[in-house]
Amino acid sequence: MIEHVYTHRVRYREVDPMGLVYHTHYLDYFEAARTEFLREMGLAYKTLEDAGVIMPVVDLAVQYKRPAHYDDLLEILARVRQLPETRIRIDYEVRRTGEDLMLVTGHVSLCFVDAQRRRPIRAPADFRRLFAESNQTD
Repeated sequence: MIEHVYTHRVRYREVDPMGLVYHTHYLDYFEAARTEFLREMGLAYKTLEDAGVIMPVVDLAVQYKRPAHYDDLLEILARVRQLPETRIRIDYEVRRTGEDLMLVTGHVSLCFVDAQRRRPIRAPADFRRLFAESNQTD
């Protein structure tokens, strides 16, 4: 299992008239956490795209448990439990920094796709290797 924590301060534009984070912004938080997680591992999306690999979302789910508010400092935990093959699933947990209460959970599954042929492919070898190496150090 490999994890990464991304921190985000809720901006005023992200809250609705009730003062709560508007539900779709959590998908943005998930994406930011995922992007930075992969970048930290040396797997920037840009590098994959330059190599002809795209990663469309093929499945996602979000469970809203408690609201976040303007100016809350959130921790978004991104976790990969299984080594990627043709797909990679990333699970998420959102909490206020310093609190144990879960605000939101969810997951996103992405498929590795050859950008030219638009067909699923196996995760690039470097991608699988970095995940395997990171998994061994945990």
